[in-house]
Amino acid sequence: MLPVRGRDGRATRAVRILGIRTAWTPVGDGEFFCPGCGGDRNYQRLTGRRRLTLLGVPVLPRGTTGPVVECAACRHHFGTEVLDHPTTRRFSAMLRDAVHTVALAVLAAGGAGSRTALETAAGTVRAAGFADCTEDQLAALVEALAADTGRYTEQPCGAGLTIELHEALDPLAPHLAPAGRESLLLQAARIALADGPYTPAERDALATVGAALTICADDVTRLLAAARTPS
Repeated sequence: MLPVRGRDGRATRAVRILGIRTAWTPVGDGEFFCPGCGGDRNYQRLTGRRRLTLLGVPVLPRGTTGPVVECAACRHHFGTEVLDHPTTRRFSAMLRDAVHTVALAVLAAGGAGSRTALETAAGTVRAAGFADCTEDQLAALVEALAADTGRYTEQPCGAGLTIELHEALDPLAPHLAPAGRESLLLQAARIALADGPYTPAERDALATVGAALTICADDVTRLLAAARTPS
């Protein structure tokens, strides 16, 4: 602590004599995305006990502080809310799974019978990280969904698929920039358009995707129209 320069030496002496020291105790650890380092790092979760010191010697308790998260690399302390941000590896897995689920939802809305739509969907899923994804695998998954009672027999994007879309997209959306959310919807739109204009069922499925990505209805309409325009 820097000394306070008062009008007499007594104030300066008091600051040097008295102080506060925090003793940190580890209560957990793991891996997180460190906002200081800008990458995945190990961390310790710490709680602290504060004590008043006299000449550097702890003498009186001053309560507790924390918990905080300490980066093992840069040693900076952060609030525990940083643990809500996924690590880079976790984020990549979430995005990959989201693209796969979205592709299935669009195909289930009517594109599973089109080889062009299946090829477009498989290419999109492979680019997202499922390198071994094939058209036949996607077709088989959509067929299995169709055989699962209640999935989408009564609605264009049935209750089962709607739940799966929200399970995949709700945790991801807060960590995607607006451009990232729009890009994911546009990928879905291109799958739907691969075999021709949108069908009503495909529009409903895409609207569900947009809602799960927290894209407003007007922007969903704008993006679906933009996807139909050749670049």
